[in-house]
Amino acid sequence: MTDHILSLQNVHKSFGEAKIIQGVNLDVVPGERHAVIGPNGAGKSTLFHLCSGQFAPTKGEILLNGKNIAGLKPAEVNKRGLARSFQITNIFPGVSVFENLRLAVMRKHNLQYVFWRSAARVRQVNEEIEDLLAKIRLTDRAQSLASELSYSEQRSLEIGMTLASDPQVILLDEPMAGMSHEETDYTAGLIREITEGRTLLIVEHDMSVVFSLAHRISVLVYGEIIATGTPEEIRGNARVKEAYLGEEAA
Repeated sequence: MTDHILSLQNVHKSFGEAKIIQGVNLDVVPGERHAVIGPNGAGKSTLFHLCSGQFAPTKGEILLNGKNIAGLKPAEVNKRGLARSFQITNIFPGVSVFENLRLAVMRKHNLQYVFWRSAARVRQVNEEIEDLLAKIRLTDRAQSLASELSYSEQRSLEIGMTLASDPQVILLDEPMAGMSHEETDYTAGLIREITEGRTLLIVEHDMSVVFSLAHRISVLVYGEIIATGTPEEIRGNARVKEAYLGEEAA
């Protein structure tokens, strides 16, 4: 039995001669909110692609609950208990909030291609959707088209669709990108609520969010983790300040 719910062991990823991820070791413990930060081009999105199955590593292992998921397809990784939302909002704008969530919930139950369903199954799906709507604070917007939502509400919906598979580990890629201060505060509070009892791995550029939300932070620079620690330890790390944080740590 492992103490780590997600563990990257000597993970490398190259595209031709370009070495993007270079020997990353990263352990995430159950129930923690773990942030990955670093400058543009550090390899953060590539790292998320590796964890969620979009890319296979060139070398190394990615363990979820102690089992290697490196090279598995995204759908299989999701079945194993890891779900990921993307840096760019990934919803169906032409249908309602409720229908967006219905599609996600039905996918979990392998019902997306079933045209005949029992009333009990429909009731179960609807109950799960209502629960998700409450969690992401969109109950009052259930019948609104996704395209009519504010930007922060759209991101909330996307997080709800990520939650639909009831994952143990949630990956969020820059969920506050493009948001106002008010939207950022709202979304940070929502993330804190919905990840209670779950494990979160998050990439985020807003350092105020990172330092207030994360239990631990890992700093990725040029494809390597140069430090991992609590927010206080990362603030005080001279190498991190030099390589990335600079005035952000002040």
